[in-house]
Amino acid sequence: MTKPFCRLYLVSPAVTAPEAFAPMLKAACAAGDIAAVLLRLDASDERAAINIVKELAPIAQDAGAALIVAASPGVAARGGADGAHLDIRNADDPEDVLGDAISQLRPERMLGAGGLKSRHAAMQAGEAEVDYVMFGEPRPDGSVPPASETLERAGWWASIFATPCVAYAETLGDVGPLAAVGVEFVALGDAVWTNPAGPAAAVTEALASIAANAPEEP
Repeated sequence: MTKPFCRLYLVSPAVTAPEAFAPMLKAACAAGDIAAVLLRLDASDERAAINIVKELAPIAQDAGAALIVAASPGVAARGGADGAHLDIRNADDPEDVLGDAISQLRPERMLGAGGLKSRHAAMQAGEAEVDYVMFGEPRPDGSVPPASETLERAGWWASIFATPCVAYAETLGDVGPLAAVGVEFVALGDAVWTNPAGPAAAVTEALASIAANAPEEP
């Protein structure tokens, strides 16, 4: 039986209290195939951030998912994460920022890039040889780009470039269309954690949508 080309990528809320988020993360990861979890942090300092990562990383990793942290390469490494994710929307020299992070992380860990406000910014990230680019994720103020914009940008990237692409779905209904354009990963955030039926139900629905819409694995 062939597998869908696309996989699911989860984006956490900004975590302050890992003990409160841990049961939700366990439920989501136990519900099906999760490629990666992007752990967003709301920590008072670097030490607190590292401790949060240390507590939550094993939950994702034991379920077979990579744990990526939206923090510095140092936090990722010292916390035992599998990689870091950098938002480069305000970087003066994105390629320099990404290149420096890559030098700190590889070969043991990966680097993803988000905050890509233009096609040019995405291509800069690709030229820096990041492990993936992400489109459509929440901005610092919590808003997200229109679903049509994310769909267009993700489809453009997936049709041309070899660097894997993560496309953020604001709702469960957005998962299918994004999977259909050939992205390697569809990301979900609040649609999982605030789902009335619980995180596991949201993951199950998302995986079914991917299976129904994504191209088959080559």
